[in-house]
Amino acid sequence: MTLAPYASDPARSRGRFHSSGGGETRGPRDDFQRDRDRIIHSISFRRLRHKTQVFVAPDGDHYRVRLTHSLEVAQIGRTIARALGLNEDLTEALCLGHDIGHPPFGHAGEEALEAAMAEAGGFDHNAHTLRMLTRLDSPYPAHEGLNLTWETLEGLAKHNGPVRKRTWAMAEIDGRWPLDLDSWASAEAQVAALADDIAYDNHDIDDGVRAGLLSLDQVLEDPLIRFNWDRVRTRYPDVPQHRLLGELVREQIGCMVNDLLTESRRRLAEAAPRSVEDVRAAGRALIGFSDAMAAREKALTRFMYANLYHHPQQLEIAVRMGEVIAGLAVAYKTEPDLLPERWLETLPAEEPGRTRHIGDFIAGMTDRYALTRYRELVGPIAIEGF
Repeated sequence: MTLAPYASDPARSRGRFHSSGGGETRGPRDDFQRDRDRIIHSISFRRLRHKTQVFVAPDGDHYRVRLTHSLEVAQIGRTIARALGLNEDLTEALCLGHDIGHPPFGHAGEEALEAAMAEAGGFDHNAHTLRMLTRLDSPYPAHEGLNLTWETLEGLAKHNGPVRKRTWAMAEIDGRWPLDLDSWASAEAQVAALADDIAYDNHDIDDGVRAGLLSLDQVLEDPLIRFNWDRVRTRYPDVPQHRLLGELVREQIGCMVNDLLTESRRRLAEAAPRSVEDVRAAGRALIGFSDAMAAREKALTRFMYANLYHHPQQLEIAVRMGEVIAGLAVAYKTEPDLLPERWLETLPAEEPGRTRHIGDFIAGMTDRYALTRYRELVGPIAIEGF
């Protein structure tokens, strides 16, 4: 496929921080394909299968976790990238890697870890994604990290836009290899961010109804969902409602993707970028929803927070999960000898390095490993499914 002039080109990559060792036989892949594959084969990526997306320890095999969410984001991202003439491999790498920095228990875990590390600069999952990929996940003998290209690291740092507020972790990475944090990222990174929004907005509806925390009547209160539900019912008037939830989700995704493509083509034609550097220098996002769809998407997000993410049952579990993270942080700070041998051997002698090191260890845990360690070190906690 012929790439658009504003697409990222692996042949023009700014390269990798560490030079290649040479002599390896790695197959006929370009740099962005290698980045995607390095992420897929990483331990960090594999751990996502046991990290919370919406539900902690869901009672069933059909709910999404961070891993399946990332795969769904990648599918949506590739579709958009292909339609816009962008680099699909870089887009996929960004989609697959965007959640690697999440600690156990989703946003509840992140808030608890942020509080536990407050005196050491706090915690931010986006910056921690880069920390994982550049320092902590180190499968190669010649260097630490996965040694991803500048474009992949830039996209992971800036996929939600320029980084104005920089946590210690982001500043540390940028100081080592500047990522031009004040500019917009590539179009591929912008696609990845919106593919993430489209995926969780709609797949969480599916999971919420399956879990019984949302009813169909309840979700139909949202105007965008009602619009697409009416289209589905018109096509399938004789099919029972319970069989149409999947079709509703597909209709929602298609509606949002089509709007994004139409609006992005308009912006790209208006800005007329001739290179990826023109995209970075545009001063605004060139990939996005129309104003009308953006308003509908924000309304849908508010609805999901009010009715699913902040459901009383979810909030109750979030409190207990926060206690797990806080308890682990206290246990390891008080008795560092409780750390596994490899982590104890590399524990810094002074602050804030000690707390950040302990935070790195906790952030890398899966939900079930965190609960196991909590029960061993702190005490019992009852969570359905664990």
